Amino acid sequence: MAVDLDALRAQSEETVEALLADGAPADDIYTIEHHLASNDFSKLEKAAVELVKAGYHVDDADEFELDDNSRFFAFVAVSETTLDARVLDTQTQEVAKIADLAGVDYDGWGTYYGDDDYDEDEDEDDSDDEPEH
Repeated sequence: MAVDLDALRAQSEETVEALLADGAPADDIYTIEHHLASNDFSKLEKAAVELVKAGYHVDDADEFELDDNSRFFAFVAVSETTLDARVLDTQTQEVAKIADLAGVDYDGWGTYYGDDDYDEDEDEDDSDDEPEH
């Protein structure tokens, strides 16, 4: 499961640049989710233990069945940080190393940007609704 660290680091840098260009405040704290997967649950569990030791919060693994009836497992390792490219590069390297040592796939990180409380239904015209009493 050799991790392409150069590609992951480039992806991390591009993601930070895109978020900042889109107006994401650099000093806000973001939930960063590092994505790991494997078809071997015990290997994924080993990675999870090491990530917890490194200070990440690890969600329970989800199980997925593929079209060929094979199964794989995936979880996210969560951190909270600003959009500091150096910090995220360090995290990317750290998670990639743990994933590589455990023999699991690491697909980089993601975050949520925008109004989490926004609901498209709130924008719809409510003029046909009867008033509440």
